[in-house]
Amino acid sequence: MPRGMLRGFWKLTWLETKIFMREPMGFVGALLVPLLVFVVLGRAFGIGKPMATPGVDIPFNVAILAAILIAISAVQSLVAIISIYREGGILKRLRSTPLSPVTIMGAQVTVKLVFTVASLALLMLAGRRLFPGVMRVNVFSFTAAVVLGTFSILSLGFVLASLVPTARFAQPISAAVLYPMLALSGLFYPLDRFPRALRGFAYLFPTTHAVALLQGVWDGSGWSAHWVNVAALLVLFAAYTALSTRVFRWE
Repeated sequence: MPRGMLRGFWKLTWLETKIFMREPMGFVGALLVPLLVFVVLGRAFGIGKPMATPGVDIPFNVAILAAILIAISAVQSLVAIISIYREGGILKRLRSTPLSPVTIMGAQVTVKLVFTVASLALLMLAGRRLFPGVMRVNVFSFTAAVVLGTFSILSLGFVLASLVPTARFAQPISAAVLYPMLALSGLFYPLDRFPRALRGFAYLFPTTHAVALLQGVWDGSGWSAHWVNVAALLVLFAAYTALSTRVFRWE
């Protein structure tokens, strides 16, 4: 990347960071809501108690739920900001600058990933302090799985951002798509118990493969046992990215 373009990328990234921190759904949703869900549900299901064991006393993995909520919050913020920019003519003005579309969209993705890692760090710190007997997962591996899942889910977010007509519809439409995806992800109900058609539909969503990979990292089976899910996340990322480049509207 040329030096001038790189400088523009970092300036735009810093600007987008400040905008993200001012936007309640972005800052609060990305950093505080998943942490609150993790702490409240963790206390409610007693995962801090010595006798509690994941998968036995808890109907679903609270940490994985919180991690997926981090990714979903990032996507909702992305859809909201892109729709506001389009409606306000900001995207059109950015498009007319020397910055390439990859640089402009890359700044958005970078901000979301940085806050994803920051939110996950808060989650891990809270887990190790409040539930020390449970949070024994490999931090690096779990973080890498969350980042990969977020990347794939963000690519779907760009498709949603391309199709949302105005800013007022951004949150309802993104929620209507993303939260049913979470329900079909296999986190709350085993995928093999779904009807075949619904199970095939669920595999088209990145949340399904992100949850499977995170569960594999959590229970110790690791990435190698879930290479199909890793490949699916990469394929879905490529597919949704290609689709968004065809349907994305700058104005």
